[in-house]
Order: sequence, then C-alpha cells, then structure tokens
Amino acid sequence: MTKPLEFQNPDALFDPTPYGYCHTVKAPPGGQLVYISGQFGGEGAANTLSDDFRHQTQATLNNLGRALKAHGLDYTNIMKITVLIVDHSAEKLAVWGEEMRHCWPMEKLPASTLIPVPQLALETMQIEVDAVAWKAC
Repeated sequence: MTKPLEFQNPDALFDPTPYGYCHTVKAPPGGQLVYISGQFGGEGAANTLSDDFRHQTQATLNNLGRALKAHGLDYTNIMKITVLIVDHSAEKLAVWGEEMRHCWPMEKLPASTLIPVPQLALETMQIEVDAVAWKAC
C-alpha cells in the first residue's frame, strides 16, 4: 500500500495553521499528480457570482471539492494551493481561513501561496483557487 502524504511544519518556522496552510507536503512514490485549474465562486449553469466575499469563498471551495471528487479525491489529497484574492485585506484573509477550516483537518493543511491581485478573469470575481493533488495508484 502506498504511504500517505506527509504534512510538516518544521519547528524552526512559525506555525502557519491559523492562516490555513502547511509549510511542506511530501508525496510518496507510486502515485500521480492531479492539477486542478483555478476554481471560482460561480454557481449553477449560469455561473452566478454573489457580491459577498464569504459566499464566493464558500462556492469556490465547493467547486474545488467537485473537481477533486471527479478524480476520486478529497481536500486531504491536496498538496499545494494558490489563492488569488482581489483587493486582499486582513478581513478577507480571516474569512478565507475560517472557510477553509471547514474543508481541511488542521493536521493536513496544504502548502499554500496567497497572491493579492487587482482583478481576476471576470470583473465580479473576488477569489480564485487552483490546486495540485496527489492520487495514490
């Protein structure tokens, strides 16, 4: 049986878990990487976007979950995420941290990069998240 992903926060570095990520994630041999394109908070067939950042964040995470499920994966298979937030602020970071904790157990938070941006592909998008996940073979 393939070993699981290894999640580590070295003692020499600060504790990143309150901010919703892990410093390092190591994949074992015997699997494959699954790359998930940037997901955003569009809902339904029309990709309707709420004006509320929290609602868009929840919908973005739901869409990410759907993409994972298509490969038989869940959030704990994610090794790395990149989070793009329009007009990033401490308040938006707090919302992101609160909402992602509904998806990941604290001991399996992915490695993460957050990039503040002035705008995303659609004018009303406020957040986009892409991911690299690991699927054991």
